[in-house]
Amino acid sequence: MNDPAKSTTSIGNLLLEQGKLTEKQLQLAQRRQERLHVPLHRAIVELNYASEEDTYRALARLKNLDFVECSQLQFDQATLQLAPAKLVFHYRFIPLAESHGQLTLAFSEPPALSDQGNLRLLLGKRLKLVLTTPSCIDSVIKHHFGLGAETIQKIQEDSSLTEIDQETVFDVSDAGGRSEIHASISDFVDQLLAEALRQDATDIHLEPGQNDVRLRYRIDGILQRVPVPQGLRQLYGAIVSRFKIMAGLDIAEKRVPQDGRISMKTKGLEYDLRVSTLPTSFGEGICLRMLGRQSLFLDLAQLGLEPQQEETLSQLTQLPGGLVLITGPTGSGKTTTLYAALAQANDEGRKIITIEDPVEYQLEGVSQIQARDEVGLTFSTGLRSVLRHDPDVILIGEIRDPETAEIAIRAAQTGHLVFSTLHTNDSVSAVIRLLEMDIDPFLISSSLVASLAQRLAQRICLHCRAPQSEIPEEVRPEMADALNLPEESLQAFVGKGCVECGQRGYRGRVGLYELFILNDEIADYLSPNLKA
Repeated sequence: MNDPAKSTTSIGNLLLEQGKLTEKQLQLAQRRQERLHVPLHRAIVELNYASEEDTYRALARLKNLDFVECSQLQFDQATLQLAPAKLVFHYRFIPLAESHGQLTLAFSEPPALSDQGNLRLLLGKRLKLVLTTPSCIDSVIKHHFGLGAETIQKIQEDSSLTEIDQETVFDVSDAGGRSEIHASISDFVDQLLAEALRQDATDIHLEPGQNDVRLRYRIDGILQRVPVPQGLRQLYGAIVSRFKIMAGLDIAEKRVPQDGRISMKTKGLEYDLRVSTLPTSFGEGICLRMLGRQSLFLDLAQLGLEPQQEETLSQLTQLPGGLVLITGPTGSGKTTTLYAALAQANDEGRKIITIEDPVEYQLEGVSQIQARDEVGLTFSTGLRSVLRHDPDVILIGEIRDPETAEIAIRAAQTGHLVFSTLHTNDSVSAVIRLLEMDIDPFLISSSLVASLAQRLAQRICLHCRAPQSEIPEEVRPEMADALNLPEESLQAFVGKGCVECGQRGYRGRVGLYELFILNDEIADYLSPNLKA
């Protein structure tokens, strides 16, 4: 049997010899190992001193085992059925192949001799062990068995749901001691939320069908389907009830839409989830918007603006009055830009009031109002009340109608700095949109200071990007002009797809901005004689 001390010391020395670690990093990893009682290779990965692949490749070498990369693994249904799902979940392995009575299993951690013996008896085959990374094991299990498959299987075994065809509803609001089933429903919901956070999803969509449930995450602006375990449809009512309880909604009301909010904290970061339910033909659909409170600390420098645009927008936030508009489609990051601008404008000498629908983030030192059309608190009526509270800076969630537009422009003319959003295709069209709302041209010229149009474009994954062999000739001159580079020095990249980006080739998004400043020439053109 291997000596743990010798094994852990050897892997550190091996990574040191390969240049993957420094002496200082090895010492810090060993301290973490002793303090938390974890293997050294885990401590190294957790501290991000060496990549997961390099570390586990070194571990495989020390254990005299083959190492397989996740990109090299190919599966079909027959391969995955070589071992029962229950064993896969319990021992955390992947069946790779069977040949002449020998079964090849991929682990992320070398199993103990007792576990190897148990598996040989349970599977009735000789075993060949290989190593891969933990993220590979997790990714394959989620992709082929579904997110939270282990939890769902446990619920089905505990409640004999395999013999039930219709949706089963549990009383997950039981104030007494939670049963194992109730706890497992909560565990599945937690897994669903944790996976969304891990993938940096902005929205979660749960949509019930007649016989199944579709789960999708919106990642980088595009909906990505997430595999779910078989039998989830039977538990869907309990999952909906769990979300409703967390959001403070009525679990008995299923006929009308409901909206609520959930606050959660994980790994020291706080998140708000905006929950919306919608009655459909096969049950209630759920949409959750993930709002990260840490995003509030974004400053203008983190938005991706060009240096000149950033300087101009920073100056706009310090103006004593005027109207600044942010334009762009839904999901283009307008709210993030608005809050970054408010954070820049926020100081002890100014009073800031916002009226939003909904209030997506809580801002320190800012008075925020939730618009409620059902009780008559609209943007226009709320704005009139806001003006009586002596604000210096006002944020209006959206200019939707001529009345709101007129009050906003009047406020901008009377010594208030007003920020708002407008739906137009580009920055210059903000003027045309205001004219279409029957706002007098001279009011626009005397109040509108600037408009910023923005879009979010997908960013090529930094882990798998590779040089693109050819750049289309029709775009080379435009690229060279935009980057101020000679055409022969242009270099383009393409994402090949990897584990980090889910084989998509893209990870994250970058902002694209167009800033329009209303100068004297344009203001003179907007004479009182012009009509919309």
